[in-house]
Amino acid sequence: MATETTTVHRSSLLQSEDWWAVWLGLFIFALGAGKIWNLDILGWVTSFGVWIDPSKAVAANSKSFYWLGGAGSVIATYLFTLIITSIGAYFMGNKIKKFALGFTVIYWITILTNIFGNYAYLAATPNKREAFHIGWSLSLGELGFVFALLAGLIIGNFFPKATKFLSDAAKPEWYIKTGIVILGMNIGIQAISAMNLASTVIIRGMCAVVEAYLIYWPIVYFIARKFFKFTPEWAAPMASGISICGVAAAIATGSAIRARQIIPTILASVIIVFVAVELLILPFAAAYFLPSEPMVAGSWLGLVVKSDGGAVASGAIADTLIRNSALQQFGVNYQEGWILMATTTSKVFIDVFIGVWSFILAIVWSVYHLNSRTATANTNDKISKREIWDRFPKFIIGFIASLVIIFLAGYANPDIVGAAKAGAGQANLLRAIFFGLCFFSIGLVTNIRKLWNAGLGRVVGVYAIALVGFIIWVGLIISYIFYHGIVPPTV
Repeated sequence: MATETTTVHRSSLLQSEDWWAVWLGLFIFALGAGKIWNLDILGWVTSFGVWIDPSKAVAANSKSFYWLGGAGSVIATYLFTLIITSIGAYFMGNKIKKFALGFTVIYWITILTNIFGNYAYLAATPNKREAFHIGWSLSLGELGFVFALLAGLIIGNFFPKATKFLSDAAKPEWYIKTGIVILGMNIGIQAISAMNLASTVIIRGMCAVVEAYLIYWPIVYFIARKFFKFTPEWAAPMASGISICGVAAAIATGSAIRARQIIPTILASVIIVFVAVELLILPFAAAYFLPSEPMVAGSWLGLVVKSDGGAVASGAIADTLIRNSALQQFGVNYQEGWILMATTTSKVFIDVFIGVWSFILAIVWSVYHLNSRTATANTNDKISKREIWDRFPKFIIGFIASLVIIFLAGYANPDIVGAAKAGAGQANLLRAIFFGLCFFSIGLVTNIRKLWNAGLGRVVGVYAIALVGFIIWVGLIISYIFYHGIVPPTV
């Protein structure tokens, strides 16, 4: 029996989406770290620039690879991402041909939306308008992510054949988790030059745990049970999905309490739709109402947007929007990435406890037999000692590893910080690619019509009341309490 358990565990290292996010993220981290030894391994990766002349929209990020040209760098980046994701997809059980074809289409749509989003009239900051000889711009950097989301929504809801063709490669959570692991490198190297702020963000990000699990969860559970008459089997995964961390939390909780598979599946559909809507609204709301409180805005998005992909993606958009707004309104040029760090930190602390919370609920449901189904009520199954580990989101290991390794290396040897920062910048370009893939995939899997036809009015009602009634406002209040007056370093 012990041998069988070990085999399953080992194979999960090559079959799990979370683990492949770790492997790909750390692999890219290692390539970026080559800069420390003067190895320009990622110099060919595409760098997107704000443009008026389309020929200058993309280029290799390193002078050593300028000979590739913009088209060559985009193709090289495509081949690299196709190969590494195809390897992961193979071990996760996907049909490689279908995955590769679908990924190819998703990649090039993502590239095109990113290029369009960097058009100068849309993306140029006020201090760069003169360089492009333009008198105005919207200053909406990262708009390419929004365009990718919209493209996915259009295809996913109006072109069912194309959606089916792309479905094997539409993996929003995998792409965003890989991007988060890569992000750890960038945050780690930035933390060296602003250690006090980094420790403040990390410590205060723990407030998300208190908020999500001790405030949000019981209120959502109460609303679902008391006013919408859901059974505990429905209410518990719903409370986790709406209050904690979206699809992952709903699935983990559903599994922990032995809920029927259809329940987290239906909840996941509702969550994905709401996340898509939140992505189109909340980052812009944060930029409009909170330009003078950038870290409050970042933390708030991490606490409100209920998916890893959606939260981090919204933080990336808000990071650019708020920095541009601060430059325009106050003449302050904040360092890139700190607002996103506040979002990510809040989300990571929430994710860390998914496994713990699922374990707690598994015990409660086992002891009190809260599900109405006889099979569950009569179960004598013992709770596995591996339950917490099984529920724990493994990609967080990669995120922490990349952050800690680069931080300790730079702290121990300050001479490498400059080269490490350059390498982190190159890896971060691939992070942006994975984020873009995530945005498009979120839109593609969001079938609003199917959700509506399923008659899920009560689930939508719980989510809408919870989100608008208290999640947004409580999240804002707690973020303000912990981050008021804290600002990113300036450039």
